[in-house]
Amino acid sequence: MNGFIDSITSNADKIGVALAETGYMLIFSLAAAVLLGLPLGVLIYLTRPGGPRERRRVWAVANLYVTVVRSFPFLLFVVFLIPLTRLVYGTTFGTAAATFPLCFVGVALYARLVEQILLEVPPGVTQAARSMGADTVQYVGHFLLVESRSGLVYALTSASISLISYSTVLGIVGGGGLGDFALRYGYQEYDYPLMYTTIVIVIVCVLLLQLAGERASAALDKR
Repeated sequence: MNGFIDSITSNADKIGVALAETGYMLIFSLAAAVLLGLPLGVLIYLTRPGGPRERRRVWAVANLYVTVVRSFPFLLFVVFLIPLTRLVYGTTFGTAAATFPLCFVGVALYARLVEQILLEVPPGVTQAARSMGADTVQYVGHFLLVESRSGLVYALTSASISLISYSTVLGIVGGGGLGDFALRYGYQEYDYPLMYTTIVIVIVCVLLLQLAGERASAALDKR
């Protein structure tokens, strides 16, 4: 027991750094998901075949991006983006560079979830918007997003949990984070108490995110 406590206390600073690195990756990838993934998901919904603003070519390009990125094994996707990452950051190592491919995944992941949430919006909402003569911007801002806001928050919660899972493999490109810490200082050093403690920290983070997302979603649900 003393050895367990000593292992945790002696690595407390490193655990704090790893937690901060995971937080960095999550914050920036979620920002990309909201700023780019939300509009992309709305675009796919609007321009889909039979959609409110059907544009088959636009839909095909946007849908292809989401499908390809989501179907790409994440580790191979990180390797695939190495030339672009080096071009943008001048390096492929470090937390910032490792976050770059995670942002692409976050955008694609949340865009697909947004599309699925919007597909569940009752047809009456679209009919009401049309009857009031709403243009595309008004339809999206005053009808579509308002009606689906609870589901969109819940979908963002699911996306954030998935991104935490993806971030655990970014240690291979020097991204750091809790997953890399558990593997490098726990598993590879045969310090299993430290490894399991780090895993528990990840689980607690996920549970807190899930709880916060559920409460925010419930607060926005006016049905």
